[in-house]
Amino acid sequence: MRDYIIVIILGYLFGNIQAAYLLGKKIKKVDIRTMGHGNAGASNAVESLGKKFGAAVLIIDMLKAIISILLVKSIFNVEFNAEGALLLYLNGYSVILGHVFPFYMKFKGGKGTASMAGILLGLNVWLGLLGMLIVTIAAIVSDYIIIGTLALTIYIIGLTVFFDLGTGPILISIFGALFSLKLHLPNYKRISLGTEGRVSRVLKKRKS
Repeated sequence: MRDYIIVIILGYLFGNIQAAYLLGKKIKKVDIRTMGHGNAGASNAVESLGKKFGAAVLIIDMLKAIISILLVKSIFNVEFNAEGALLLYLNGYSVILGHVFPFYMKFKGGKGTASMAGILLGLNVWLGLLGMLIVTIAAIVSDYIIIGTLALTIYIIGLTVFFDLGTGPILISIFGALFSLKLHLPNYKRISLGTEGRVSRVLKKRKS
């Protein structure tokens, strides 16, 4: 039980490294949560403060999850298998909770997609890269980043079941997917209204 508590706290604290908010305050002198769609995440950072700023946020949000997972692997001598998966999943999804509910931001953060990708990379580089490819393809084909996020959550459930990592990790991955879906309900509403940001628009901006 002590080990579970330690990895949860460690993950939550890493999740509190809120790049969009901290960099926005330091560099742009703004609160990212007052801009765009109001969340402190990479996608809103891109739309509100530009691609370079958003890319920096994306990298940091991924790195904090990767580092947290790697620390747990090192401290507890566990790997991505049935024996170590529960500790790793508890840590990884605690990073997401810390990102979504940072204590020093009145528990109003981002939505955790970049951190979710970072978790995968920390668990297994090749599975993480495949997950990022799936996100990219789903987002480009659908023209919505949110569909890439949905594909990523389904992919994590699938690989958790495929590698037979145990009941705990499966339940955590399902809860994570449902939690992500709940957080992104406003995005789906904006899709129905035709106001959600499209991948093609971002690419056109990049070309211009």
